[in-house]
Amino acid sequence: MSPAKKREAAHRLWDELADFPAAQTDAAVVHCMTTLARLVRAGNGYWLGGVRLSTDYGNDPLHGWRPVSARHLHPAPIHSQAYKTLASRWTKRQVDPAFVITRKHEGTFRTIVKRRDLPASWFRSPYYLSYYAPRGFYDTCMICFPVNDDTESWFVFHRIEVRRRFTEADEELLAYALRPIKFFHRQLALSYGMLVAETPLTQGQRRVAQLLLTEKTEKEIAQELGVSFNTIHWHITEIFHKFGIKSRAGLTAIWLGKAN
Repeated sequence: MSPAKKREAAHRLWDELADFPAAQTDAAVVHCMTTLARLVRAGNGYWLGGVRLSTDYGNDPLHGWRPVSARHLHPAPIHSQAYKTLASRWTKRQVDPAFVITRKHEGTFRTIVKRRDLPASWFRSPYYLSYYAPRGFYDTCMICFPVNDDTESWFVFHRIEVRRRFTEADEELLAYALRPIKFFHRQLALSYGMLVAETPLTQGQRRVAQLLLTEKTEKEIAQELGVSFNTIHWHITEIFHKFGIKSRAGLTAIWLGKAN
């Protein structure tokens, strides 16, 4: 596919993402990653939400940041376990150069290509051999979008089972596609309870929150999710508390950017 056709595909993607209802954020991010992975021939990818828990980070090389949410394009137990382990390492500040490069030029839109931005020795390190090599990852391209001063949206794509680096053209296309759509990065962050919630939403709360953005009643939400009405009501109470709101109208206002 020519560069011009790839850009046109990015334009179509913007229109398609804008057409996804707020209640279908998960489907939207999968569609986004599927489209972009195909355009740059990535074997897998994931979206990662990062938050800065404190601005008083002292000598912390990660500047108070940690990952709080992740959604893989092709989920598998090995990816889930790797994410949990790496998130734990971030939290415990068991620092690796792969973490540190994500903080370079933080607060700005930026791209990272690991085969370019990390030394060759890193690809022989215990970290790479433990967490990347077993999953067949050869190269990684990461797009970092600052949603606000304390929240970032990261899209990560992997070359798998092929010894082929991401090219400058691949990097430029991913940046071109993901740079103009702040509304989508913001919607993703909100869907995981970032930006305004006191703590991230649990998986169950995420499903309920997205259905609250539809016209379904609490009873209908309970029926769709196969749980009791009391369980749904408890989830809604927790969601409202985390977002500091009192009604579904308040939740809708946050999603529409009319409350923050």
